[in-house]
Amino acid sequence: MLTHQAFYDAELRKLISDEIERRKNNLVAGHQAKGFDFPMFKHHVGIIEGLQVALGLCDEAEKKVNQTYR
Repeated sequence: MLTHQAFYDAELRKLISDEIERRKNNLVAGHQAKGFDFPMFKHHVGIIEGLQVALGLCDEAEKKVNQTYR
């Protein structure tokens, strides 16, 4: 059984990953509809990159916690 913290961590990662995929799909759909200009494209790519960085930071935090409590 997952602890509250482990469950929170797993759900947060899933929500971030789902948001990345949703934004990628919107970006592709918007680009295909010719509704995006370059500044808007860069903005959305930046958001996706930021979310990916957040996932990486989650991994780094988990590694530090695991090293501390072993």
